[in-house]
Amino acid sequence: MQKILVSACLVGAKVRYDGGDSSQPYGLLNQWQQQGRIITLCPEVEGGLPTPRPPAEIQEGNAESVLRGKGVIRRQNGEDVTDAFVHGAELSLQLCWKYKLKIAILKEGSPSCGVLLINDGSFSGHKIHGQGITARLLTRHGISVFNEFQLHLADQRLQELDKLRLNG
Repeated sequence: MQKILVSACLVGAKVRYDGGDSSQPYGLLNQWQQQGRIITLCPEVEGGLPTPRPPAEIQEGNAESVLRGKGVIRRQNGEDVTDAFVHGAELSLQLCWKYKLKIAILKEGSPSCGVLLINDGSFSGHKIHGQGITARLLTRHGISVFNEFQLHLADQRLQELDKLRLNG
């Protein structure tokens, strides 16, 4: 059975920067959890950041430039937390390799997990198109990455992978 990497905050873990979670009544996540398909992880916590923690945003470059060592993720006070974000992304990728995960459901808007949108780096709450560090690294390595609003697309991909496994 194909398993799925899921941002821990989406299934109720209190790991968000503000100490909360982002869980909602996501039907498919509940179904997958009951099927034993879900492996959870918070890249920021795995990377060594505490909960709660001051918010951080990509301020120089984008996720790709951060992964190449040319971009920076900072807290509002200017503290550079790039290394923790990159380390968390690398640990997420290692987990995907370990369990042969091909799908990830990540929290939209996060500097780690944003799939389509991230904050613009001004700490104003303004979103721009872009990926978080973990989302970019997983995408770069061929893992299908979806946000919590794309569960139907993730389910289609999951069904394709299950069909390939049965026929292959």
